[in-house]
Formats: sequence, structure tokens, C-alpha cells
Amino acid sequence: MSFHHQILNQLLVDEIVTPELTAIGVMDFDGLELTVKQLLEAFPDNFKHTFAVKANGLLSVLKKLKESGMGAEVASPGELTLALKADFDINDIIFDSPAKTQADLRVCLSQNISLNIDNLQELARLDELIKGFPDTKSFVGFRVNPQIGSGGISSTSTATQTSKFGYPLADGNNYQQLIEIYKQRPWLRSIHTHTGSQGCPLELMAKGIKVITELAERINDSVGQQQITRIDIGGGLPVNFSSDEIKPTFSEYADLLKQEVPLLFTDKYQVKTEFGRAVAAKNGFILTRVEYTKQSGDRHIAITHAGAQIITRTAFLPQSWPIRVTGFTSDGEIKTENPVTTDVAGPCCFAADLITKEKSLPKLEQNDYVMVHDTGAYYFSNHFDYNSLPRVAVYSAQKHDTKIKLNCIRKPETLDTVVANMS
Repeated sequence: MSFHHQILNQLLVDEIVTPELTAIGVMDFDGLELTVKQLLEAFPDNFKHTFAVKANGLLSVLKKLKESGMGAEVASPGELTLALKADFDINDIIFDSPAKTQADLRVCLSQNISLNIDNLQELARLDELIKGFPDTKSFVGFRVNPQIGSGGISSTSTATQTSKFGYPLADGNNYQQLIEIYKQRPWLRSIHTHTGSQGCPLELMAKGIKVITELAERINDSVGQQQITRIDIGGGLPVNFSSDEIKPTFSEYADLLKQEVPLLFTDKYQVKTEFGRAVAAKNGFILTRVEYTKQSGDRHIAITHAGAQIITRTAFLPQSWPIRVTGFTSDGEIKTENPVTTDVAGPCCFAADLITKEKSLPKLEQNDYVMVHDTGAYYFSNHFDYNSLPRVAVYSAQKHDTKIKLNCIRKPETLDTVVANMS
């Protein structure tokens, strides 16, 4: 019996899962702690790892990650607020939004929060603002797009020729211009790149990091001293959604980087990472009840309460974001018999609101449960889901001796409460 199956059984014993259940999310805190441990062990001590808060902004999750030894990468003022509430040290936070306001920049400089500049107009703002903060300890860098191409999912590839992110290194005379930008600004002490995430092969990611490391060396040589002391290589390790196997691993990624960019594995630079999905995805799942089933044409259809409002990417881009499901009986037994071609659907009123389509699954019946795997990142934790999940609770699970302890992270609101809040 898998650990997630054990969690389901404990949910039943504790009467958290009842016949009235619509959907819950569960974060495996034991698994989260183990994942961070594997990450820390894969890289040498000059690597400092941050968690991309956008991947899972639940405060209890962030506190657990902080306790496990991670920093925080934030891409919005709201995420920065969450990171501060989770007690991340200021020195362990990086602000990466491509749309920073004057106020955002001022907060970073005044509070010594590191940031990466996205473009020349933002640089012009920093040139003026930094005059008022001559003693800031913020590590300021430039996000650079090495323009090395796309991975298998264009929407998560950030190093294309026309990416919205960063300074396009290969356009015109930009390479030399960036060197001059650094030479004229001794307060630029970092440099950043992020090639992409899901769908991007490790070789493509390593190629972008190699470009940026060579650029850092060129800049330091031109300045005549080591002005750049930090290289931020982003995150983006892909996740295997097709099975429980973890591939690629952090160790495999570290081995490739050591082969392609050995300089990073010396003490010359501090290296920052920004992993999100690879840390959280496999440490979470959604459990939802089958409300109704029907036969339509040659298809068995199971209607659940988890669809586009929680499993957004899969519903809208099923080819890019396929996801696994497992069926369980109402008393928590895994379903293994009578496979039929099945659509597992969500509750939203449009035809594409499907978790899986045309999958051979043991036949689901009314009041069965469906476990949706690998949803610990960018699913039930997404900020834009909050107002559309009136009946979804999120729990953390952790083993204490032989008993699984469940704690509510976010309590569900009743529909009446949501209506009252809207009126």
C-alpha cells in the first residue's frame, strides 16, 4: 500500500473524508522534507536553493520549506508578503517579477531584498532609485535571456528568441552592451537566467546556464575584478507525471551541470537556484468524490468536484499537462477490476472540463473517490483558485511513529459564506 493510500485510509478513519466530501488537497510533509534533503545533498555548499513561491503559496507549506533549509523566490508583491509571513530570512529571498513597480523596487532596496532586473526601462528606474539607498545590501542582478530555443512546451519555455522574460542577449549588440552596463554599475553583483521548466530537457537548461556563466566571467574580466559574485541559474527541473518514479533527479541534474559548467562547482561564485514544481508536485494530491456517473455513446463518464477550477492547466492544455488518477471505493479500497474507457470530469460548465479523457480505468461508481496524483504544485495551491473553491480543504500529512497525523492548512468555506462575502 502506497503512503498516499495510507493517507486516504487515515482521512477516512479521522472522518475528514465523509459522504459529504467534495474535494480536498493533501500535502505530504514527510515527502516534502525528504525532497528538500535530496536537493541539498545533490549540490555543494556554494549552491543556495530557493523555492518558487508561485508553485505553492500555502503558508504552512512555505514554513515547512523554510524549516527544511530553503529560501524563497517571489514574482509578485503578494508572494513577497507570503514569504515574509513564513519567516524566510531577508537574505534568502529573491524578487523576480517582470513587472515590478516603483514601489516594489523601493521595498527591495530599503529592506535589502535581492532582485533581478528584467529590462532596460527597469534598469533606468534602478539607476535613479538606488541613489537614495547607497548602503543597500540588496544583491541586484540582470535577468538574461540566452535565446537558445524552446523545450517541448512553448508556454513554459523562457529562453526563446521572443520570450517576454529578460534581456535578449543575442539581439544586435546586446552582449557587449550588457558588459558595459555592468562596468558602469558596481552595484550589479549578480546575474540571472532561467531557460524554462516542464518540457525543457536538462541539456537545454545546462546550455543556457553555460552561456550565462561565461558571460559573468567576461564581465568580471572587463571590470578587472570579480564584481559578479552570484549566479542565479533559476529552476525548472521537469517532473515525471506519468508514474511515481522521480525522473530526472536533482543528482542527475547536478551531474550534468558539473560536466557542462564545472566552474559553478568551485567556490568562485555563490549559485542560487529557484526550484518549484520539482520540489512540491509529487508531494501533493487531490481527492475528490464521484457525484454521478453516466454512459454517453461508448464512454463511461464520472462527474467529480475537481476540474478546471483546481486542475486548470490539465483542463485547458491536456496534451501538455496530462495527469494520473486512481479510483478508490467509498471505504478506501483501490479499484482494480472491470476496466472501461472513461472520462473523469470536473464540475465546470464547459465540455473540456476533464481530468482525463478516454482512459482505461476500473469502472468508477457513484460515491467512489478519485485520487489525482502529483498536484502539490500549481494545482490546489494556486492563488487564482481561492475564490472558486468554496468546498475544498487542504490538509498536511506527516507520520508520527506509525500513525499519520493530518492537519488542516486551509479550511473550506461553505457556499453560504462565499455568497455572503461577495454581497
